Amino acid sequence: MKKIHLILSVISFIFLISCINDSDHFNDDRDKPYELPTALYLTRAQRELAKQMATPNVNQNVFRFFQHYWTTTTYSTDARFNFSNRKVPDNHWDALYIGVLGNLESAKQAIPSDVKPASVKQEDWEKQQANKLAILDILQVYAFHILVDSFGDIPYSESLNPKLILPKYDDDAGIYPDLLKRLDQDLSQLDVSYKSFETGDYLLNGNVVKWKIFANSLKLKIAINLSDVNPGLAKSAIESAYNGGVVLDNSEDIKFNFPETSPNYNPIYAETIANGNYFVVEETIVNTMNQLSDPRRAVYFTPIDGTYIGGILGLQNSYSKFSHVGNDLLSPTLPAYLFDSSEINFYLAEAAVRGYSVGQTPGYYYNKAISESFKQWGLSDAEASAYISTVPFSSGAWKERIGEQAWIALFNRGFESWNFWRRLDYPVLTAPYAVDAADKKVPLRLTYPINEQTVNGANWMKASQAIGGDKLTTRVFWDIN
Repeated sequence: MKKIHLILSVISFIFLISCINDSDHFNDDRDKPYELPTALYLTRAQRELAKQMATPNVNQNVFRFFQHYWTTTTYSTDARFNFSNRKVPDNHWDALYIGVLGNLESAKQAIPSDVKPASVKQEDWEKQQANKLAILDILQVYAFHILVDSFGDIPYSESLNPKLILPKYDDDAGIYPDLLKRLDQDLSQLDVSYKSFETGDYLLNGNVVKWKIFANSLKLKIAINLSDVNPGLAKSAIESAYNGGVVLDNSEDIKFNFPETSPNYNPIYAETIANGNYFVVEETIVNTMNQLSDPRRAVYFTPIDGTYIGGILGLQNSYSKFSHVGNDLLSPTLPAYLFDSSEINFYLAEAAVRGYSVGQTPGYYYNKAISESFKQWGLSDAEASAYISTVPFSSGAWKERIGEQAWIALFNRGFESWNFWRRLDYPVLTAPYAVDAADKKVPLRLTYPINEQTVNGANWMKASQAIGGDKLTTRVFWDIN
């Protein structure tokens, strides 16, 4: 947290100097970082967000361990949730606050410096700039929601103010409604009749229509977590998001496409190339999919003597004896998904069973979610239909059905899967080899970074007391089951 404020403070100081310097040419050096084009900040933020959510690096993203997707061969402490030595919370925190939010805030500050082309009318330019600001804010909302879901109370209202070096922590239950309010404001500001970013937007290429779908999908994603703690707000936000248009088909998936060349290729490929013998898939997901004869096994896993065998979370596992991550997931150009249609359809299935008005029945969305997952990995409709017949939707056991099938479908999206698991409590995941700090269970949150304890100690202490203790076993506000 200290780093982002230092960066923004330096930028503000340099800007102040430029305002009072007498030289007309003081700002002519276009290599200065505070004069980068807005689009470059956006590109950097999108790339950092995609990398952080996709990477299996054990120093940065451990959600595949939480969800019993992957485990390790040698350093078993990583899969026992001993993250203090690797500073996993610090790295996750910094990636989002500095790499994502910091770059997005710099982009917002750079917007007024964008030069209007002579051929563009002033009114059109103002609308285009307004669209840019709305897109930047939507991405900030996305990053803040990840931080809340990861830690609970976080610095929010003061977090991007360069004058406040030691920001207070805001109540996580209060941040969520404000995120929804911001999305409503952003949606009202987006005007599909005008352009936005003409360069730099590697997610949606400046397409304002698609950005509205992104914002509504994010609104749905945030609101579904409120279902058990604020059902009124959840219902109104979810129904508004659905009516505004969300991702429903694979053709609408929102993803960051990595290039094939180093060092910007997919971080899964990068990690497996650098640490090729470090990971195997975990027995819980493998055994479940074996029992269901799930055709996606051929995509997710490699066979060992014609079958699929998973290692044990928290123990040392022989690389040669257990299945590895499937080759399709190791492509250097495999995209990182911020939203996919399977995920969204599972949200809608859950919303429908809770009684919210989202156009179709719970079973319809449940079936479609599974079908979209099959299509995403190149499997046929016939294979999907045959599989669905073995796991039909059940209104009497909807949490178990949606929870387990979303867990399988989100094999490569550990964070989103973790949210489903915490909200629905399915599938049943045990962690007998977890560290004592996790109470021999799957963590319910990440602990705050060590840097926050040492640098922002007073505010860290208040936040820790407010949430019930800075522990892996403390629940975020919406996880009440």
